[in-house]
Amino acid sequence: MKAWKKVLCFALCAALVCIAAFLPRGKAEAEENAVRVVRVWNVDTFEGGKGSRTAFLKKVARTAEKAREGVYYLVSSYTAEGARAAMSEGIFPDLLSFGIGLDSAAEYSLPLGLSFPGGKTDGGCLAYPWCQGGYFLFSLDEDFTAQGETAISCGGSNLVQVAAALAAVSGTEVPSLEAYSGFLSGKYRYLLGTQRDVCRFSARGVNVCVQPLLAYNDLYQYISVLSAEKREDCEAFIDALLSQETQEQLSSIGMYPVTEGEAEYTASVFSTPESLEQLRGAARSGEEKNIVKFLKKI
Repeated sequence: MKAWKKVLCFALCAALVCIAAFLPRGKAEAEENAVRVVRVWNVDTFEGGKGSRTAFLKKVARTAEKAREGVYYLVSSYTAEGARAAMSEGIFPDLLSFGIGLDSAAEYSLPLGLSFPGGKTDGGCLAYPWCQGGYFLFSLDEDFTAQGETAISCGGSNLVQVAAALAAVSGTEVPSLEAYSGFLSGKYRYLLGTQRDVCRFSARGVNVCVQPLLAYNDLYQYISVLSAEKREDCEAFIDALLSQETQEQLSSIGMYPVTEGEAEYTASVFSTPESLEQLRGAARSGEEKNIVKFLKKI
């Protein structure tokens, strides 16, 4: 009789163990093993070099995840209009990658332990660039003194007009691809373009002469933190993004590290549409004093 009771007791205990294995985990255990999702939005407001900045950030995300347990960085691509609309409805990312022309980001960005003039406001440095492009004057031969018309390539929210004015280059404003094609066909003697054109020439195997224009640059892609709750995970992503290893890979998307070739002036990445138009107007009038007063010295 005693043996039978022992067998029954053992069987009941085994059954309870099996049942417990399939029961929902306790709240504490579930929270401990939960994956923290950090939402990263990429908003392109100016032409890049080649490839996708969003795809580049996804690669950085996988690297950052390996160094930080329990986090998943969800990288998504947004247009400036889409990002503005989402924010107006109370939908925000935890990290925001963006360029000049998305002024609404200032209201939601948190101060960073970094410093760059284009990302500074009265509330501190709210955005820091993780890559940059540049403005260049192109010619098909080495003579940059010859007379001829210049195509000023326009293709985003960036202020190419300011780059032209501060470099004392006058010309005709032309849409980006049309300017590039017109330059190659001989319609224009010179082309004032960007890193996008550098990549186009390279892909086509065209040899051109280049003069970097270093007085002004607003072709910076910035990163901002919008979530206080997930700040540590956000900062871990920024650390991976700004690491030397990552910065050395920017050539894969035709962009450059921010430490290379800094310009003398830039504009605030949080510039409003109205202030951007004021700058364009001042640049078109060629009044340098009126241009510089709107800018930030780097």
